[in-house]
Amino acid sequence: MSEQRKQINYTVACVSEFARRFGLNLAAAFDYLYTYKAIEFIKENYDIEHTLSLEDAVQDMQMICANNGGYIS
Repeated sequence: MSEQRKQINYTVACVSEFARRFGLNLAAAFDYLYTYKAIEFIKENYDIEHTLSLEDAVQDMQMICANNGGYIS
């Protein structure tokens, strides 16, 4: 599997877990994470983030969103 495919699969897993945790559908979760820069964060920090648990990744994404004006808690 290519590195790009691994990154895409990881991003999809993160969005899915975020959606599950906060009771959102996938489209709403992606829109929220994209708007408040968590998708960008995951892409830029994939090398570190993918070594953590999905729970840690969700917490990191929640913090990034909050730092950029997001409101989910």
